[in-house]
Amino acid sequence: MARAVRAAAFSIAALAVQPTSATGQARSEGLPNLVVFVADDLGWRDLGIYGNAGIRTPNIDRLARSGLRVTRAFGTTPQCSPSRISTLTGKYAHATLTEDLHTPLPEGERILPSYLQARGYFTGMMAKTHIGPNGERQFQWYSPETAKAFPAFLDSAGTRPFFLWVGFHDPHRPYERGAIAHLHSAARVSVPPYLADTRETRADLALYYDATARMDGEIGRMLAELDRRKLGENTLVLFFSDNGAPFPREKGTLYDAGTRTPLIFSWPSVIHPNSVYDRGLVSMVDLTPTLLEIAGATPPDAMQGRSFRPLLTAPDSYDGRDTVYSERNWHDCDEHQRAVRTTRFKLIRTDAYTELPLCITADIGASPSFLALRARAKAGRLTAAQRRLFEVPRARLELYDLTQDPWELHNVADDPRYARQVRALAGVLQGWMEQSGDFPAAYRVRDDNTDRITGVPFTSKMPPLRNTEIPPAKDRWGHQGPT
Repeated sequence: MARAVRAAAFSIAALAVQPTSATGQARSEGLPNLVVFVADDLGWRDLGIYGNAGIRTPNIDRLARSGLRVTRAFGTTPQCSPSRISTLTGKYAHATLTEDLHTPLPEGERILPSYLQARGYFTGMMAKTHIGPNGERQFQWYSPETAKAFPAFLDSAGTRPFFLWVGFHDPHRPYERGAIAHLHSAARVSVPPYLADTRETRADLALYYDATARMDGEIGRMLAELDRRKLGENTLVLFFSDNGAPFPREKGTLYDAGTRTPLIFSWPSVIHPNSVYDRGLVSMVDLTPTLLEIAGATPPDAMQGRSFRPLLTAPDSYDGRDTVYSERNWHDCDEHQRAVRTTRFKLIRTDAYTELPLCITADIGASPSFLALRARAKAGRLTAAQRRLFEVPRARLELYDLTQDPWELHNVADDPRYARQVRALAGVLQGWMEQSGDFPAAYRVRDDNTDRITGVPFTSKMPPLRNTEIPPAKDRWGHQGPT
């Protein structure tokens, strides 16, 4: 309740001091407006434009057809607040010590709106923040609403170029019927192989689809307001998700279902419609440097991301990244996992808790989909794909050949035919960990507050960190490393 009161006060105060204007013409310096739509817990496959025929997302699909759709984009972590802070700072979560869920942006760390304000942008944030007080203070305007508050934000921007970060609550759990008028059919949902195809799971997925469609409706209303004010041509609108869908083996995991994200850009005056990028990989750590370059600013050297600005206008010739990296840390229970992905392979390294099952976040543990898996596990009726979630001990290394195994069900790390790839990718991953300022699993340890087997939380408190004094870079890994 205190957070809601503080957020509302922030919104009212910000609105009170900003000049208003019903028009949007003559924006300073010809800089584009920037609108970022962030879904909360949306799987990369779960949009019509990304191939899900059972879900209705007409506005997001239309947005993609008006511009560029990236097919292989990846977040740096499958967890909400670390993902958002990583995207806004242009740094990996461990580099800002925000790797655990609910860890606020540290004092002294700057994020994207702070840099944009120096370029004359009016900056705002809507709905979900989840970045902490220091991050929130770097926005000039806030509202807990989305489409309903959008006209007020545009009025407050006046003739200035604007940046708006829209943090939807959908399709995060919990779910209830009635999110939209025309509900999705459980018969038409797509059930991945690691879930139990039961009536309960299908009903759970249908509610998730409904929440996604509700977000799609909000996006449609906001895009219509941009067009009504004739702001669409010079506004770069982009859409992505903070992490994967809130289902077992998706959100909170380093499989593609946890880290891969839809990524859509629409900028009618610049980006050709119906563009698709599938040449290389894109990392969300690069988004802030990209938007800074678009705004005419030079990304600071401290940012670990790099701009992919040429991708927007020349997707057919842009090479993209050869590798992208992701990490999983505390989220209701502790993990210390790191992953490197290429266009063909994924290597996951688990440096702690291999004797325990893979952590299930508390919201997933209470879901009908997880309960259906638990019932099948007790009855001895799990398929090989479904059993992977409950395996112990876990392998320290997992390698997946994504061309042969897109669902990442078959760990081939111990297959002699893949020995060369395992050695090479393990070396690449270790190099990234050292160069990016990562720390071994013995440091910044936090106890679980959720049972890994049942998914039931046994306390609502976030346990404190232990062993927080990280050695200097040269001492962390037992040899002289980069500073």
